[in-house]
Amino acid sequence: MAEITAQLVKQLRERTGAGMMECKRALEESKGDLAEAEVVLRKRGIAAAGKKAARATRQGVIGSYIHPGAQLGVLIEVNCESDFVARTDDFPATGPRRRHADRRAGSPVRAARDVTEELLQKEREIQRARAIAEGKPPQVAEKMVEGRMNKFFEEVCLYEQPFIKDGTVTVAQLIAVMIAKIGENITVSRFTRFKVGDTATE
Repeated sequence: MAEITAQLVKQLRERTGAGMMECKRALEESKGDLAEAEVVLRKRGIAAAGKKAARATRQGVIGSYIHPGAQLGVLIEVNCESDFVARTDDFPATGPRRRHADRRAGSPVRAARDVTEELLQKEREIQRARAIAEGKPPQVAEKMVEGRMNKFFEEVCLYEQPFIKDGTVTVAQLIAVMIAKIGENITVSRFTRFKVGDTATE
């Protein structure tokens, strides 16, 4: 099995447009075979969705979710390419708007898809310091850092979170299914989480 390096993940991302964690999982499934990993993504519909990712999404809808008890709520904007699709029954009714808002309400998500390099670097330093404080040798510490960073990315990136109604499917996979069904690019552009008592929103 070939080592799943950051460079290999980057190559697959460039070829398919799929997200970082989707590419990493596909490479792990294909034992590091780049061509086979691309097939894995195509079978899931993720590669096709990725190829539409460059297309502008300037239409869409804004959804809301209020958690039971009315102490927590989310506003979220989900975009598509055309006003026609934004107005169809499929897009607001079965699309990801409400589901994303529901997922966002109870999670520590900080970004829709791409976490800033600054945030990743800061977290990497924290995890490295933790591993060293636990007395791990340098090589072991670095492996622990990578494992913890994968977990961190899944926790703070909305697209990498499991779909709230089906934990075997990520939000990115759900979006890919919707892109295949609708035939247009779909993106989550922004969201704001409100919690009673917080002085600032995210």
